[in-house]
Amino acid sequence: MNAPSHDQNLFKTAWRNVYRQKSYTLINIIGLGSGIAVCLIIFVLIQFHTSFDDFHTKKDRIYRLLTEYHHSDSKDIFYGSGVPRAVPQGIKTDLPDIEQVVPFYHQEDEQIQVLNAEGQIVKKFKEASGVVATTPAFFKIFDFPFLQGDAATALKEPNSVLLTKETADKYFGDWKTAMGKTIKWNNKDVLKVTGILATMPTNTDFQFKVVISMGTGSIAYLMKSTDWDSTGSYFNCFVLLPPNVTETQLTARVRALVKKYHNRDNKDSEIAQPLSAIHYDNKAGNYSNKSITPQMINMLWLIAIFILVIACVNFINLATAQAVNRAKEVGIRKVLGGNRGQLQTQFLTETLVIVLISLVLSVVISLIAIPVIGKIMDLPLAAGMLLNLNVALFMVALTVGVTLVAGFYPSIVLSGFNPINALKSKLASKVPKGISLRHALVVFQFVIAQGLIICTFIIVKQMNYFTHQSMGFAKDAIVNVPFPSDSLSISKLEYVKKRMTDLTGVEQLSFSSNIPAGEDANWTMFTFENAPTQVDFYSIIKSADEQYLPTYKLQLAAGRNLAASDTIKEFLVNEALTQKLGIVNPKDALNKRIQLGKFAKGIIVGVLKNYHNRSFKDDYAPLLLTTYKKDYAITNVKLSGANIAGSLKGIEKIWNEVYPDYAFQYEFLNDKIASFYKQESQLSQIYKCFAVIAILLSCLGLYGLASFMAVQRIKEVGIRKVLGASVSGIVYLFSKEFVVLIVIGFAIASPITWYLMDKWLQDYTYKITIQWQIFAMAGGMAVCIALATVSFQLIKAALVNPVKSLRSE
Repeated sequence: MNAPSHDQNLFKTAWRNVYRQKSYTLINIIGLGSGIAVCLIIFVLIQFHTSFDDFHTKKDRIYRLLTEYHHSDSKDIFYGSGVPRAVPQGIKTDLPDIEQVVPFYHQEDEQIQVLNAEGQIVKKFKEASGVVATTPAFFKIFDFPFLQGDAATALKEPNSVLLTKETADKYFGDWKTAMGKTIKWNNKDVLKVTGILATMPTNTDFQFKVVISMGTGSIAYLMKSTDWDSTGSYFNCFVLLPPNVTETQLTARVRALVKKYHNRDNKDSEIAQPLSAIHYDNKAGNYSNKSITPQMINMLWLIAIFILVIACVNFINLATAQAVNRAKEVGIRKVLGGNRGQLQTQFLTETLVIVLISLVLSVVISLIAIPVIGKIMDLPLAAGMLLNLNVALFMVALTVGVTLVAGFYPSIVLSGFNPINALKSKLASKVPKGISLRHALVVFQFVIAQGLIICTFIIVKQMNYFTHQSMGFAKDAIVNVPFPSDSLSISKLEYVKKRMTDLTGVEQLSFSSNIPAGEDANWTMFTFENAPTQVDFYSIIKSADEQYLPTYKLQLAAGRNLAASDTIKEFLVNEALTQKLGIVNPKDALNKRIQLGKFAKGIIVGVLKNYHNRSFKDDYAPLLLTTYKKDYAITNVKLSGANIAGSLKGIEKIWNEVYPDYAFQYEFLNDKIASFYKQESQLSQIYKCFAVIAILLSCLGLYGLASFMAVQRIKEVGIRKVLGASVSGIVYLFSKEFVVLIVIGFAIASPITWYLMDKWLQDYTYKITIQWQIFAMAGGMAVCIALATVSFQLIKAALVNPVKSLRSE
């Protein structure tokens, strides 16, 4: 029979040692398992984000054009995804060497009606997103596979449409029967299904549902436009560069082209944006609304590293703390001929065994946590993402790295004991260094843990500021109901108003193009008081009826409300606009003339007090408010709050009577405003999770240290009790050591965290002030949690009968 190999003996001995020290092993497995799980989850999250649209074969040559908007102040520049409508055709004509040029139209909240063979509406849907229009060249740039139809010809004819597999199943029951059938878009264009797209990958920003031919009736004008100045976020342009053209060259050539045809007063310009940058763009935006900034990715990596380091620190602390317990084992091994290298290998093998068990635990935790994190972050994350070669390689790297980081120092300490001193239990000379290092490591743990707690408190407080700070208009119990924008639907608004205002629970009702605050507003330049040139800044322009101000309780600084009208005759402006015009007293703006384009003009009849017409991230924007019925798209309904559910049912009933061909949809204004801060809210939730994990891991290490301290100092406790020390005195003496370490950690974490969070808050125009109370709460919480963690072991040690503790050897 063959003798077991050296490697087998190593693992067998390591397993026996690990199994024998159950409490020590359990604490380490829980700590390391949790730390590795956090790393795995963050790795999966970052890998998902960094893989967006990486599967397109021509990805390195695909660019989106952005418009760079220049205001009067040279620093006041922002970017939008919209380009002038004439740009795509202009590039094709003037820059023929560009390989492909594709216009891309997209809108939200589109109505789709499914037709039967007789052309009758049998189903109706409101698609919040995913309805786009483009040309066949789009599929020469991007690699989205077809299940049915030909990519080269499917969108060639006007009024043709592609559906994704899931959308076709939803509309027709089975995607295989959808080819040749018809749908109606916004009750205007009848579209024939000419192709079925495969399921959209989860890692693309182009989450299509319906793709319409750009030559379709209601949008055909966009392709023929000669407008080089007007832009809207709905009209974008993609290009595929030939291999010899760079991003810089493209930007320069497109800028020169647009400048050639621009109005001479227009200072805006176009720039090229690589496909790889679109997913990270939270300014111009992407098409999935799931952007993540590079700074956020770096922050997640730092959190993963910090939490893993806390777990490794726990291991090092516990391993060195129990060094005395293993001293005789080391002495015997050395006396029997074991050298230091062999002992180090043995201790590293024990660490590896613990890490491997922890890895299994981390996978179990990750399998449970990844879908939960996906729900918090509103991402399609699934446990199956762990079954990935990159994840497997990352796990191998983690196993090696954690084994070396966590096991190296303890193996050096344990293998370095003098055999004679070890056998005589004389390791006093080694203790101070061990304790000193353990103190430093505990401080380091609590620097990270308390830093995360402080960050969480500040983020939560900023989120509360967003939620509860007044925006300058009423937002409670207001429901926004979009309605069709065709002329027939708009002609029914007065009837809708009469019916809805008769409903019990409806206090106010107004029609408008937009809600008071949002990023979806239109921007314009205008001529002021018959000036020969336009003003040199952009203003938000909204259309609303005379009930808009009372519905939202908007306040006037001067003048009066708009008079009832279906056309542009009068304007309300806000204080931000008058300040841009250099008008100090709002009354001085009254009766001044505003002109939009060649024909739309009117006088200023009132000046609104500034209210937040964007999110709290931005300052007040200049605002023009006028009456223009053709632009109305939203019904603003103020409810009493007594029976909101009943009022909504009444509104839906009227809607279905008046607009039977359209799907009913509504949104509470409070929910819409909350969506402005979706990313911050997700960040807050994630920080809460990681802060809890960090403090729990730190306390787990404290608990282990307190346990070993109670064992190692049992005789000291007995002597103190014989000399008259009370239980409370002994507990105070030992707990003071831990409190001092936590206070030192707090002193280090506070200035670092203050600097980082102050920098984070600079991204917001309206923000909280970081106050000392936040730091006091975080420090107090850390001390209380730590004392609660160690108190059980300390009290248990202090209650031991001194006779029993002193007689034992």
